[in-house]
Amino acid sequence: MPADRIRVKVGGRDLELSNLDKVLYPDAGFTKGEVIDYYTRVAPVLLPHLRDRPLTRIRYPNGVQDKSFFEKNKPAATPDWVRVETLPAPGSTKGRETIDYVVADDLPTLVWLANLAALELHTPQWRVGHHPDMLVVDLDPGAPAGLAECCEVAVLMRDRLADDGIASYPKTSGKKGMQLCCPIAGAQSADDVSAYARRVAQELERAEPKRITAKMAKKLRPGKVFIDWSQNNAAKTTVSPYSLRAVGVPAVSTPLTWDEVQAGARGRRPAVRPFIAAEVLARVDEYGDLMADLLDGGPPVPAASG
Repeated sequence: MPADRIRVKVGGRDLELSNLDKVLYPDAGFTKGEVIDYYTRVAPVLLPHLRDRPLTRIRYPNGVQDKSFFEKNKPAATPDWVRVETLPAPGSTKGRETIDYVVADDLPTLVWLANLAALELHTPQWRVGHHPDMLVVDLDPGAPAGLAECCEVAVLMRDRLADDGIASYPKTSGKKGMQLCCPIAGAQSADDVSAYARRVAQELERAEPKRITAKMAKKLRPGKVFIDWSQNNAAKTTVSPYSLRAVGVPAVSTPLTWDEVQAGARGRRPAVRPFIAAEVLARVDEYGDLMADLLDGGPPVPAASG
């Protein structure tokens, strides 16, 4: 076996890991071995959020400053023990009728993907064979607005959703914005969920037109927070909680407490900011999974015309 490859046993599966010293985050000197270590250690809180969801990966084989590629279909030489689900692919840019998705239900699969430099993990709002069980509100700030403004809008959105009995759990995107993830009943189509999210976003835009836009046009975003209700389209995915992001340092899409978000909205420092892998592991030790309740389900969303 080449010197840059080692064999390990993970969860009863034999894996071959390679190039562990390759630096994938040059600004931080963060190596592929450290990526694998992070995903191994965060797996107890990450895997429940990946379970039963078809996984889209963004791979960076030569690091975050080099070329990347989206991967939905299973890679060549996928081990036979990896769960694969063949699902329809409407609107595929490659003309496919179906895609063979990887589903990361266990630690061996997660480590195998990390070894392929699958740094970013993205999932839809639905589980295989089911309607959406999660509503996602993506908060995207237009400069000079930033995370502080996202926090302000997140609190407004939390309170508005609570009026309809819908709980929301905040996280950083790992880049410049935030997301709220909301458990719902899994009894309605993605179109129904998306229509409701759009209605609420438009309500907040009308109430706070100087701070909020619910319109897609980028020219309307400077200085405002765009509430992207379209994330609930069945064909879209959202970065998973605890996923790494491909920025200069190993930043993570990090679950937050509402106390942190409210402090961020008041401009307190330090408050909400991008967190890196080591910090997230320390937060998991302190808080556990701040999004654990997201997995317990919630109410149906009100009709969009309600």
